[in-house]
Amino acid sequence: MVGLSSYGFAVEASWRLDVTRYRVSPRNWPRDLALRIGVIADVHAGGPAMPTDRIAEIVARTNKLAPDLIVLLGDFAASHKFKTRSVAPEEWSEVLGELRAPLGVHAVLGNHDWWDDLAAQRTRKGPVIGRRMLERAGIPVYENDAVRLRHRGEPFWLAGLGDQIAFINGRSKRGWRKFEGVHDLPGTLARVTDEAPVILLAHEPDIFPSVPERVALTLSGHTHGGQVRVMGFSPMVPSRYGNRYAYGHVVEGGRHLVVSGGLGCSILPVRIGVPPEIVLVDVAAA
Repeated sequence: MVGLSSYGFAVEASWRLDVTRYRVSPRNWPRDLALRIGVIADVHAGGPAMPTDRIAEIVARTNKLAPDLIVLLGDFAASHKFKTRSVAPEEWSEVLGELRAPLGVHAVLGNHDWWDDLAAQRTRKGPVIGRRMLERAGIPVYENDAVRLRHRGEPFWLAGLGDQIAFINGRSKRGWRKFEGVHDLPGTLARVTDEAPVILLAHEPDIFPSVPERVALTLSGHTHGGQVRVMGFSPMVPSRYGNRYAYGHVVEGGRHLVVSGGLGCSILPVRIGVPPEIVLVDVAAA
């Protein structure tokens, strides 16, 4: 067991950096719109095996893949007890500011970005410091908002959802943490004003059952694939749906979801069977 844990920290979490590729063909996707999206999720800067030079490696590798669009799916902060050293938002945001893509770099926030900001937890409002630093680095952050983009003459929408468990509201009688979100899915989609296809960024995948068919593709992180995954099963997944949305490409009712296994660690400082990954999603008509 000690040897396996050592491998999970010293090898898989610290040294591996995989590129996982998906091809997604949503229903009614425009034939002339072929889009390659680079996905970075759950950096957890300052957490185990995530100093600034590791983030710089991730940035350089992502840029080398030359995606049309790069999306950041939240949890930039490492607000847990396994921080190896503090990496200030000013530091990690500056490194992420080196990402480059023709259609830009776009971000949403995760729960740890809210939990790490004690002032936001106290006042029950943002913007959190992570958002301010990302925007200072030139990266727009979407919280229940959307932007219309165009690729090779074809328009599409990129929508970003506010975090679903942004505030910690104490504990239940059974000892479970209670949360409150800042997400507004109807309000987010109300920002979409024409019939161009929609890609939704949502840190936690638990929103997916509520996502309408109008959304061609949902991209999420948060779960880390469970951090320990054996033969397609993760014993512990931070989702009310368990393994249903733990990892990978999910299709339900013609709707597509891709869940990244992420890059950093949370709760346990190990990864076994789900190495850190950059995700590359090719979206095209069938």
